[in-house]
Amino acid sequence: MSGPGWVQMQAQAPPAVIATSAEGSTYVPMDSWIYGALDRLHGMGYLDTAYMGIRPWTRLSIAHMLQESSDRIDNETDNDEAKSIYLAVLNEVQPDIDNATEMGHPAAQLESVYTEFRGINGTPLRDSYHLGTSIDEDYGRPYEAGFNNYTGFSARAEAGRFTLYYRGEYQYAPSATGYGQGLVDYLSQTIDDVPIPSDPVQATIPGGAIGTVTSARLMEGSIAYHLWDHEISFGKNDHWLGPGQGGAMLWSTNAEDIYTFQIDRVEPLWVPGLSRLTGKFRYDFYVGSLKGHTFPNDPWVHVEKISFKPSANMEIGFSREVIWGGAGHEPVTIHTFLRSFFSVAAPPHSVKDSRRDPGARFSAADFEYRLPGLRHWLTIYTDSTIHDNVSPVVAPWSDGLRPGIYLSHFPGAERLDMRVEAATTDPGEVGNRDKLGRWLYWETVQRQGPTNKGYLLGDPIGRQDKGGQAWLTYHLSPQEEIQFSYRNTKASNKFITGGTTQNDFEGSVRKRLGKDIEVRGQVQYEGWRAPIYKTGPQSDTSVSAQITWFPHQQSQ
Repeated sequence: MSGPGWVQMQAQAPPAVIATSAEGSTYVPMDSWIYGALDRLHGMGYLDTAYMGIRPWTRLSIAHMLQESSDRIDNETDNDEAKSIYLAVLNEVQPDIDNATEMGHPAAQLESVYTEFRGINGTPLRDSYHLGTSIDEDYGRPYEAGFNNYTGFSARAEAGRFTLYYRGEYQYAPSATGYGQGLVDYLSQTIDDVPIPSDPVQATIPGGAIGTVTSARLMEGSIAYHLWDHEISFGKNDHWLGPGQGGAMLWSTNAEDIYTFQIDRVEPLWVPGLSRLTGKFRYDFYVGSLKGHTFPNDPWVHVEKISFKPSANMEIGFSREVIWGGAGHEPVTIHTFLRSFFSVAAPPHSVKDSRRDPGARFSAADFEYRLPGLRHWLTIYTDSTIHDNVSPVVAPWSDGLRPGIYLSHFPGAERLDMRVEAATTDPGEVGNRDKLGRWLYWETVQRQGPTNKGYLLGDPIGRQDKGGQAWLTYHLSPQEEIQFSYRNTKASNKFITGGTTQNDFEGSVRKRLGKDIEVRGQVQYEGWRAPIYKTGPQSDTSVSAQITWFPHQQSQ
């Protein structure tokens, strides 16, 4: 059904109330179907107020994006697929819109209950800081050959400006035999320049006997207060700072979330005068402690991101990540934080080795553009990062890059989309930066780089690697899909002796059984080579199935 009034007849949303609401709102986790649906809607030429380089989004901010797009979706013809996406997402956030009409009225909801079974045959890789990972962008969940399980639930509550979110799960992974001592020593001493045996156990190197994992983990959990269109929170939140799907150069969901204090501008900001040129802004800031580091131990990290939209079809973002402090190096105090926050110039080595070290600094820039004449079809984008420079724009020959292209639908096939991304963290022969992976994601003091509990926080392409990914997806509905994907990564032999290569082929299905049950299935075959670890070609196959119940039972 289409035509004037179609969206309004179906939605019945109170736009005036949404636009002026001061209610708090919880974030939608990055692995939700909602982001794929909104990606499509944006790629079809709508959702102009979405900032793709700063995610996740809160439920009410998503409602506001939909509100801004509703008239265009309603008035334009031949866009039934866009209308179905709009209504599916609107239905998901409708309870939050309804609660926004009653300030301070408390509401609580069991959001989801899920279990995932994953079986792996063969030897998988799980070393994102060196040889690569077989399963990426999975919150740093443990996995080994054999049977793995992740079972959990999520819940949320809102009361006026206050919100509370919880997502926890039980995790099981079998025991395994990791790298031999010779490989551990090589990766630690030669590649990372971390001494052995002073630090015999490192989270970034899966060496020796790896015990069975049977533990409970807080995946996400935060308390927040909404103030002047900001969510001010403490706890564990997802972060994804880039427009790509396969990864984000500065921060993604490849590692376990860290505990942070965060100030997130969740609604676009108009700056008088400046925004006439740049458009509206969004920004995000968070600071917290990294775990799994031994050289130095327990450093902290702070991240700043600002994005602006000079036009409805263009988004530009700049971000910065600084790792500082750590036992035996410098204390984590307000003074050392401010020094690292305001430092932009490269300090001499005498300062880096002292208690006046400003920290390991990584900057990023991203760009997204819906092409003229193809606004409803084709989007191009890129994400980039650099070490010890104000921005990747300053020295593009030294950047890590993830460029991509997204076709939101094919002519005559509105439900079929395609995305292709390349990725590189290999700067080539620039100075001394093409050796041993000691440029991006590594630093002379913070030698275990931007990792948390052994997993890279940034792009899972890893250090001094090149590769790419492609996805072809058929959408059965906004919440259901069949997808085929391919991933390739290849590490330079100037990084790892003999280099490494991975080729992953994956097929997945997401299906709804009724309104409240989601079933997901996935099969991945991987072929890989890492001569320094195992001679000859290797392979592994993983099969996973997840069932999720969305009870949609709200208590007030």
